Amino acid sequence: MASTTAMFTGLSGLNVNARNIDMIGNNIANVNTFGYKSGRMLFSSMFSRTLSAGGPPGDISGGTNPMQIGLGVQIAGTQRNFSTGSFTTTGDARDMAIEGNGFFVVRRGEQDYYTRMGAFRPNADNDLVSITGDRLMGWGVDEDYNVVRGSLSPINVPVGSLTIAEPTRTVRFAGNLDAAGPLPTVGSRISLMGAPGAGLRTISTAAPAPTPPNLIEATTRLVDIEDPAAPGSDTPQFVAGQTIRISGISKGGTTLPDAEFTIAAGSTVQDLMDFLRDAMGLLTTPLNPDGSTPGLAVDGPNGAIVVTGNAGSANDISIDNADVRIFDSAGQPVKQAFHADKTVSADGESVRTGFIAYDSLGTPINLTLTLVKDSVSNAGTTWRYFVETGDDSGLAINVGTGTISFDTQGRLLGNNTISVTVDRTGTGADTPLGFDLTFSYEQDTVTSLDGTRSQLAATRWDGARLGTLEGFGIGNDGIITGAFSNGLTRVLGQVPLATFSSPEGLLDVGGNVYSVSGNSGSAVVTSPLELSAGKVVSGALELSNVDLGQEFIGLILAQTGYSAASRVVSTTNDLFQQLLALGR
Repeated sequence: MASTTAMFTGLSGLNVNARNIDMIGNNIANVNTFGYKSGRMLFSSMFSRTLSAGGPPGDISGGTNPMQIGLGVQIAGTQRNFSTGSFTTTGDARDMAIEGNGFFVVRRGEQDYYTRMGAFRPNADNDLVSITGDRLMGWGVDEDYNVVRGSLSPINVPVGSLTIAEPTRTVRFAGNLDAAGPLPTVGSRISLMGAPGAGLRTISTAAPAPTPPNLIEATTRLVDIEDPAAPGSDTPQFVAGQTIRISGISKGGTTLPDAEFTIAAGSTVQDLMDFLRDAMGLLTTPLNPDGSTPGLAVDGPNGAIVVTGNAGSANDISIDNADVRIFDSAGQPVKQAFHADKTVSADGESVRTGFIAYDSLGTPINLTLTLVKDSVSNAGTTWRYFVETGDDSGLAINVGTGTISFDTQGRLLGNNTISVTVDRTGTGADTPLGFDLTFSYEQDTVTSLDGTRSQLAATRWDGARLGTLEGFGIGNDGIITGAFSNGLTRVLGQVPLATFSSPEGLLDVGGNVYSVSGNSGSAVVTSPLELSAGKVVSGALELSNVDLGQEFIGLILAQTGYSAASRVVSTTNDLFQQLLALGR
């Protein structure tokens, strides 16, 4: 007799095989979807109709097995294959793939989701987002560019807009100071006078008047000095409101920074000498080997202002007549202030070199370092250093002096570092700027050996001027490193990965993203390369892990199963037709 049970059993076969074709079709449709994970459908038999429970062996029977007839097939469930797909190289640092078990964390609204598809691009706010607008989440950095692991925030990489500058902390030097060079004996000596062979003198109404035989004194007001071009006329050389500007004075062949002194009614010769001393970086101690005191002094009887430089040929000062000029209150040149007469040149083994440092705003600061042979003993040689800059907020250009010593092998003794401080008041930068000059560090070393001449150069320094973020790269550990136009590289953040105790339990919500379900376990967010999260591969995307060959075989089997189940239905229908025919 025909059975309706057989018909419904065949129907169950039609249903499950049709759903299996749906699953296979979805896999095949996503064969080119980046980061897609294929799924499979598993079947299970439905409960069976038991006709006999069977019986155990006995004295007259060997026992019988249960007699059961199945009632068809049902879908047991689906499983997702999270094996890593192959990678395709894109060369774009914004594309990322994961080699391992982790997931990128993305945020949609206030909800976090998880994905393996790493094609991220910046939005208008420079946040990295997926093609559907989900923000990539990660860890930011503190003010020192150290990654701060804590709450997740959108990864922001502002290429073209982020700027950075870094102050100098260390400058390294290398070279050799000629230990056999001559010791200095004198410093430069230049007389600032009124005219060739004629000194400066005061007008008849000078107050206070110099004490004879002095023509001028330190207390003489500048406005009481007579114009050398008009002797006996009581015409003053200087007028209140005018400016004395120095420009072009050189020291050791290096031009000193320009400087200005504004003349007031009470400005004295001493005030001018203090200005010139600071502007030329003259240090009054120690005394020169000939006993002279570096600085400026008045030669009253001859009416001259005498400039005495520090010893060492690299400290030799040269002043031309045009280097010290008078300008009116409108900034127009009036005339030369003095006639400069150089009588002595500085001597002694020395070397002078320039270098650059940067303040916290990235502003370059030009400095010079001079080393002068100071003394020789059985313990070795000693050299005096002078550090100068015209970029100090104060007038004085000398920002450091002292001595360093070398042993009989030419090696540096004691501390190999000089600390320098530059005042940056009024510049907007952090002040003071402090950094170290280092004379011995790895291969960068200063020695004092017998040589043809002293040589010194700055070899390495940190700090940088203002730079703009030009690009970035992402390492296997997820660290985002930015490259700036000034040559600096800085950590901008880190891309973490999420892992799950059961990734197959994640819920696919479409758009290549998953959400946590009851059987996936909670997300464990960690750094790449930790807790089997895998590593990040920048410049690549993960392809779909669909195996087309396997899918086509499954499609054939599903089609065969569907056809076979349909035959069961049609066969049962034929039996019903034959049964109905018996009643005709």
